[in-house]
Amino acid sequence: MWSISHQQGIRLPSKDYWDFVELISVSQPDKVNNLAEYDQIFRWTELIQSSPLAIERSVYEIIGGAYRRCNITQLELRFNPMKRNRGGEQDLDHIITAAIRGQDRALLEYPQVSAGLILMMDRTFTHDLNAIIVEKAIRYRSRGVIAIDIAGPPNPDFSYKAHANLVERAREAGLGVTIHTGEEGRIEDMWEVLEHLGPDRVGHGILCAYDERLMKMVQRRGVTLEICPTSNLRTRAVRDLAELRHILRTLREHGAPFTINTDGPEMLLTNLVKEYQFTLNAGLLSEEEARACMETARRASFLNAERQASMGAEASSALRT
Repeated sequence: MWSISHQQGIRLPSKDYWDFVELISVSQPDKVNNLAEYDQIFRWTELIQSSPLAIERSVYEIIGGAYRRCNITQLELRFNPMKRNRGGEQDLDHIITAAIRGQDRALLEYPQVSAGLILMMDRTFTHDLNAIIVEKAIRYRSRGVIAIDIAGPPNPDFSYKAHANLVERAREAGLGVTIHTGEEGRIEDMWEVLEHLGPDRVGHGILCAYDERLMKMVQRRGVTLEICPTSNLRTRAVRDLAELRHILRTLREHGAPFTINTDGPEMLLTNLVKEYQFTLNAGLLSEEEARACMETARRASFLNAERQASMGAEASSALRT
């Protein structure tokens, strides 16, 4: 990120590298007080990555780095291309194809790895802007885009239900669906997501641990929750270890499938190995439970070969209909 910012001539608040690291990372537990403050950090990372050159290098470095440092051989990388094109100054197709080039380069260099891109809609965008992202995801499905997501800063005026048509269009085209909800705020939002969008996975979803009916729906539909321990603690989505332990135990007892994830690994100074070490050392998971999470992740991945074949068949059937 430091190198890219200088390569593009971006003026940073400081010329000191360590000040830059502090600027774009949650280095202290009390640096952010909520999700909205965490999202503010993305302003710098999105600015730095807002060019085809920058996004290509970023994707390339992320995939290779994940393999070298954590031996990750199956990786899904999600980003919002519209937040990487300087408000329309850069062409959106160039941003997306640059990400694909970065992914292709990394996979050539590390043939042991499989990877895919998830394009994200945003809770602060209009329906029309989010529709463009879905159309781009469909357009580049054969080039390495595997799913769509909805994320972004909290927005009380955002309607998940109003985006059901976009989600269904993506699903019919064979794309996976994962939606950010249930991290903080209103549990009603997670109900709305499950009832009207029918996602394969939910980003975070920890609030459902306080609603037994919702957990039953998650379990019955086989919706996988993407749990991010360090992120939830740093953004104060959970109060402390005791609450996080309660959430994970409650989800297990109700059979709600979940995985362990990093959220923003560089910004949170973490990686997948550290996340699993943390859950084991803090007594959040047993070794057997941690291995079960890994197996759940393999099954729930949009890169799973059987899942891809099934989604492709469903999409072909839907399009013929």
